[in-house]
Amino acid sequence: MRRLTICLCLASAALLAAEKYDGPRPEKPDIPYLKHASKLIPLETGEMKEEATKKDETTMAMSGATSPTRTPLAEPIFLFNSERLDPMRLELYKIENKNGRREIKFKKKGANGLRPFKIMINPLGGKLYRIDVNETLDNGQYCFAPSGDNRVFCFEVF
Repeated sequence: MRRLTICLCLASAALLAAEKYDGPRPEKPDIPYLKHASKLIPLETGEMKEEATKKDETTMAMSGATSPTRTPLAEPIFLFNSERLDPMRLELYKIENKNGRREIKFKKKGANGLRPFKIMINPLGGKLYRIDVNETLDNGQYCFAPSGDNRVFCFEVF
């Protein structure tokens, strides 16, 4: 009886995992989309440029004080349709607004360096992925940045 119950539980879990995602899909590939109920909003796309390098710190900056893509959610959900960009390379960072532009400071050595927020990337079928933020985000500017790339995908939590 116990084995039968375990087998039925495993079979039902496998059926649930095999269900296809039938919600809204991103219009363009390789851009994260913010999910608000049944609506998808593309994140602002930009490029960070290296502004200054000190012996132990590099500052990357982009123009514009704030992102036009905004959410009130402290733990937003994103959908990503991968064509050329591997979603496993995406890292989420908080960016600072200084002098009408957004910037990130990376420390080269030591434990006080900037660390990305924890995210979870789940395949939904084909090349579609769901990205969940596993930490509560405070109000402010944030960006996804593929590791080793200057491209960024920005949004604001308000």
